[in-house]
Amino acid sequence: MSSVASVMWDAELAAVYDDVYAREAEPSVVEPITGVLAELAGSGAALELAVGTGRIALALSARGVAVTGIELSPHMAARLRAKPGADAIPVIVGDMTTIRAEGSFTLVYLVANSIMNVTTQDEQLAVFSNAAAHLGPGGRFVAELTVPQPRAVPADGKGRVFTLDPDHVGIETFDDPAGQIAWSHHWMQVGGRLVRHSAPYRYIWPAELDLMARLAGLQLEHHWAGWDRSPFNATSARHVSVYAKT
Repeated sequence: MSSVASVMWDAELAAVYDDVYAREAEPSVVEPITGVLAELAGSGAALELAVGTGRIALALSARGVAVTGIELSPHMAARLRAKPGADAIPVIVGDMTTIRAEGSFTLVYLVANSIMNVTTQDEQLAVFSNAAAHLGPGGRFVAELTVPQPRAVPADGKGRVFTLDPDHVGIETFDDPAGQIAWSHHWMQVGGRLVRHSAPYRYIWPAELDLMARLAGLQLEHHWAGWDRSPFNATSARHVSVYAKT
């Protein structure tokens, strides 16, 4: 298997992140996510892995849930800390495969494929183990991921266009199918300038994700096709998976 480092957003990319993904921060997108997470957290505390600039953590905190974040990039963490409401969210800068937050949580979660930024299978399993270590009995770990799409690539091709907007072009290339390593390439128009970003990720099949959970002592409760809790099936492009600690 090819081994590449975990992906970390640098200062330039952190500075444009919120602008590029502004549509993902719209209430119509965020509210269904935080509604599910708030219900799962109940009266307990939540921990977001790869908290980023706080798109979900801030909205979940505003619902009254005590949220802590772990973030690898100090630049992304700084963006979060500068936002209104961030004083209620402790943010720990560090690697989500190993770093520990104080206390016990009823909910640990990650969204937007962020576990795939950890680019080896062993380290992805370590994310599950670390999540489980933060949970009390009956606590839940929630992960939102895309379903890998190598079949969408033409037979004689290497990649596919997954985003084609006036200000954002995204191309995905499947560089190492044996190691499940793909690269995500972005050309983004931000503030009158072109920003280019390419990064590897290790894609995970849903059944593989379930096995990682079992190895970490977690039991599958739900596979949903989205935050609306619609049924997951063979045609689903994404999934929200919920695992419980017994």
